[in-house]
This record gives sequence, C-alpha cells and structure tokens, in this order.
Amino acid sequence: MAALQIYVTFPGTAREALGFYADIFGGELSLHTFEEFGRSDGPPHAIAHGMLDGVVTLAGSDAAVGEDSVSLEGFRLSLLGTADPETLHEWFDKLAIGGRVVDSLAPKPWGASDGQVIDRYGLPWLIGYESGR
Repeated sequence: MAALQIYVTFPGTAREALGFYADIFGGELSLHTFEEFGRSDGPPHAIAHGMLDGVVTLAGSDAAVGEDSVSLEGFRLSLLGTADPETLHEWFDKLAIGGRVVDSLAPKPWGASDGQVIDRYGLPWLIGYESGR
C-alpha cells in the first residue's frame, strides 16, 4: 500500500541522524554512500540514500553539491497515538537529548497528553496520546 514517505536531506549528518532515529525507534537501517551509487556530486562516503524501516519509517540523504539541506517552519512530524503512552514518553525524552523541548509531553486541558520537541538535527516532533489509552 502506498503511503506518505518522509525524506530528509541532511547537511552532511545523514549517517549520524538516521542512526540516532534507529536507536530511538528501532527498525532496520540501510545506508548507501555516494561512492556505492557511482555519484560524484558529493563526498564518496556521504550518504546518497538511507532508509529506516520499522514502526517509524524515515528516509534521507546528505545534501549533494549545490543542494539545500533541511530547513523546516510550520511543519511537525506527528506521532500522535502511534504507540502506548510509556513508549511515546520514552521517544519524546530521547528526541529531546541534544535538542529543545518546545512544550513538555504532559496532560493538556482538552483531555489528551501531547508535547513538542525539536531534535538535535532540527526535526520538529509532535508526540501524544488520548487519555485512558
């Protein structure tokens, strides 16, 4: 089944960033270098394509010469209700390491619990769940 795929172009940090997400979310990580793909528009050991496949699926690469890297405004990666509350709190806390908590993951007046964090690679996340779950 076709689904939306998030693909991030990193500023030379794709290997580190995708490894960071694999450590948090688990899943299978595959990384392929510019050299492996026969590309000469970036450093040979830079990531030409990386894929984290698991409960959270995320793909990315390092920016090629002349290509812009990620810069996001008015956008969040949402993990609302995607796991049990304990797991969501764990993910939130791990994403916050080296990043910035915008709004703590906590109960809100409307009855749900949610929070926002920008991770160390600049990706903004919205994480939460409905009460009683």
